[in-house]
Amino acid sequence: MDHKQQRIWLIEQLLAERKDAEGITIPEDEQEQKMLLRGLMNIRMPEPISREFLSVQDEYLKEALAERGVVDIEELPEIEPGIILWQGDITRLKCDAITAAANEGCTGCYSPNHNCIDNVIHTYAGIQLRKKCGDLMRIQGHPEPTGRAKITPAYNLPSKYVLHTVGPIVQGRLTKEHERLLASCYKSCMEMAAENHLESIAFCCISTGVFMFPNKRAAEIAVETVREFLKKDTSIKKVIFNVFKDEDLRIYQQLLG
Repeated sequence: MDHKQQRIWLIEQLLAERKDAEGITIPEDEQEQKMLLRGLMNIRMPEPISREFLSVQDEYLKEALAERGVVDIEELPEIEPGIILWQGDITRLKCDAITAAANEGCTGCYSPNHNCIDNVIHTYAGIQLRKKCGDLMRIQGHPEPTGRAKITPAYNLPSKYVLHTVGPIVQGRLTKEHERLLASCYKSCMEMAAENHLESIAFCCISTGVFMFPNKRAAEIAVETVREFLKKDTSIKKVIFNVFKDEDLRIYQQLLG
């Protein structure tokens, strides 16, 4: 199958699973097909699926990644020793681990085509990432606590692993407890990475956006926590602060270097 045939086949398989899919037709437009496939992947529960599906999905996602382009952190300059600042799509980064800003369910975002980083990571990693997260959460038996971290394979992403962490949600006034929990997210991810002998980790802007943590204070906590951790003798050699918005880029540029 070529890329288009793979996409249509994957859509057909996902529609066939659903009892509410009657009357849904596959559009002719390529972009609409991509959105339908992503939406179906986003709403699929963490359940087993055939090896044939995973094989076709993996080939499809590998070609999609090749089109988007991989960014190797070894080619990115350090803004200060051990720290890199990069603006772009975190799912393109080739490093040991990237972070996903998760919710307490820790199985990804279920809103079709939502633009949050958790949704994007699960989309391009493939549906086996949600299945793995679901298995971990069933074993745990309770929601993921704020400030902690879990590690999973990255599957079809160029990174090796994904670190899932639940950041604090700020409703109203920012408190010292919010700040402590956000620092714990960064510390827990780095500790988990070090325990697994990883050398590089890319952080998104945890808890900003819909979690409403003020961007500047969030960046200050991130930089302070990372700088302090890098003083320790661990396997971690490089930390990438990954930003998407111009506002966050300006903030980190002021804090680093």
